[in-house]
Amino acid sequence: MTKFKRSTFFIPSAETFSKASIRWIGYDHLCLPCRLHALQWFILQALPDAMAIQCIFKDSLGTRKKELEKESRRAKSDAKDTPYVTNSLATAGQRKYSIEVLRLAFVILNWVYVNFLRPAKNLRKYGSWALVTGPTDGIGKSFAFQLAKTGLNLVLVGRNPDKLKDVSDSIQAKYAKTQIKSVVVDFSGDLDEGVERIKEAIEGLDVGVLINNVGISYPYARFFHEVDQVLLKNLIKVNVEGTTKVTQAVLPGMLKRKKGAIVNIGSGAAIVIPSDPLYSVYAATKAYIDQFSRSLYVEYRKSGIDVQCQVPLYVATKMASIKRSSFFVPSTDVYARAAMRWIGYEPCCTPYWPHSFIWGVLSILPEKLIDAGRLQFSIGIRKRGQLKDARKKE
Repeated sequence: MTKFKRSTFFIPSAETFSKASIRWIGYDHLCLPCRLHALQWFILQALPDAMAIQCIFKDSLGTRKKELEKESRRAKSDAKDTPYVTNSLATAGQRKYSIEVLRLAFVILNWVYVNFLRPAKNLRKYGSWALVTGPTDGIGKSFAFQLAKTGLNLVLVGRNPDKLKDVSDSIQAKYAKTQIKSVVVDFSGDLDEGVERIKEAIEGLDVGVLINNVGISYPYARFFHEVDQVLLKNLIKVNVEGTTKVTQAVLPGMLKRKKGAIVNIGSGAAIVIPSDPLYSVYAATKAYIDQFSRSLYVEYRKSGIDVQCQVPLYVATKMASIKRSSFFVPSTDVYARAAMRWIGYEPCCTPYWPHSFIWGVLSILPEKLIDAGRLQFSIGIRKRGQLKDARKKE
């Protein structure tokens, strides 16, 4: 049907494919039985404009298939032209294979370019000020230092005035020319009042970069029926409402100046893995951040505003309860340096390249296998958390 006579590394024989397919029957509702096909799918999806490339690829294959069918019908109606048509079909198959190889090569080269060679944008072109929520610890704090390093002044928004002062002093000790404004906002408290304070603080400022980093997670893993009302309310209020309302406060100024960059910190829990059992509400709030960012990107990119959802996997932070960094679990400073290079580009990205490698591996594995492994992992965290709670009560 595809007119390919020889199998290759990426184009298996019918026998090889059928052997792989047999192992998948009765499992996932959607699958790519051949692992190499799954790898190609991941590469196409994980890179800039991958969705468009994939659509073009599918469309071109569909068009070519129709052309081959027309040629086949002509061959049946005119026996004299059979040798010519056969050669034409063989040539078409070779061209199709060549196009597939070229596209895959392009995707791989593009991945190398965006991760290692593409220059970071000059963020000062967006404006002279950057606003960062949740800047007193973790990724937000590292972002604040990196932004100050580029020469941007800072508006730091957090709930603890003492920690805000400590971060401000530390930044100014290293980057003396940086102007810093601190705004105290409890995102789990009276958010409307806090947003008004943000509006007052940025009045007249050329805020060109917004980093929506503030967020909370579970103290430890728990089943949905074990999530108390206070935690449920705070997860939605901080992660969803907080990001939404801060964006709504800063966006009008960007629209007036017709330039700006908005970065919303998402999570691999909502995008990279098929599910995040025992962290269901947290994962759902981060899925909101992803779709919110993608939609704003489409709405405002013609207005000069670049909106992006950055999707980290595990980073060594207090929220993740990880103290030591490693190759696959970077420190907040390492992650922030990688993240800065991506601001202003794709609407959704995984800035730290080893994380994109993990994403690729996970995309090849069956969803049920990932779900089962994640469930057992989370149950282990839940047991340890319950033991700590029991000791505190004693």
